[in-house]
Amino acid sequence: MTRRRVDFEAIRHNLEGRCFICEFLAGNPEFAHVLVYEDEDAVAFLNKYPSLYGYVLVAPREHREQVTGDFSTAEYLRLQAVVHRVGEAVRRSVPTERLYILSLGSQQGNRHVHWHVAPLPSGVPFEEQQLAALDTNLCFELSQHDAEELADRLRRALADMS
Repeated sequence: MTRRRVDFEAIRHNLEGRCFICEFLAGNPEFAHVLVYEDEDAVAFLNKYPSLYGYVLVAPREHREQVTGDFSTAEYLRLQAVVHRVGEAVRRSVPTERLYILSLGSQQGNRHVHWHVAPLPSGVPFEEQQLAALDTNLCFELSQHDAEELADRLRRALADMS
């Protein structure tokens, strides 16, 4: 797998204020992602710009912007159950020393709340772990075939947990 530099400023400019998650869910091919999981409340899909192999995003279907404030406790806990299941599928499918789960975003871009599920592989030097491992300026470039193969492994792991 090769790595490539990503110009996120150009991507943000091209969005023209549109929400990439809402566009993906609406079926806009310009915002296609490889789906890993979906239910009536949430979706999980491969990160299009992964800094770590196996990196998945989990988001509510409905556009929400505040990670806790826009959810009732019950809604939040249902989403966290999805994050947990997806995290377990990632951990079981991809060599993982530590699984990072966090919500990132900004009111200036990526407003739609989403959780990052990112597997740190074994052997990464300490100074390249944690936030350094999530540096998205350099991303893995997966072919469509490799992305579909990874998604299939994750879907099978999710099905095995049911």
